[in-house]
Amino acid sequence: MKITHAIDFGKLIRATRKKAKLTQADLAAASGVGNRFVRELEKGKPSCQLEKSLLIASMLGITFEALTPIIDE
Repeated sequence: MKITHAIDFGKLIRATRKKAKLTQADLAAASGVGNRFVRELEKGKPSCQLEKSLLIASMLGITFEALTPIIDE
């Protein structure tokens, strides 16, 4: 899945959480973040903290790979 906006990331988190049969409260408790953070992340709030967002993704087993463009020197 290509993630280009916060809303895309939120949809990925929500779908993965539901597939894992976790509630937002379950995920929040397991990750050490608040319920509100999980709700806002799933809604695609653009200002959600990156570190917490990556923690949530990791708790769900989501991994990322950064691809950089080839730059000629």
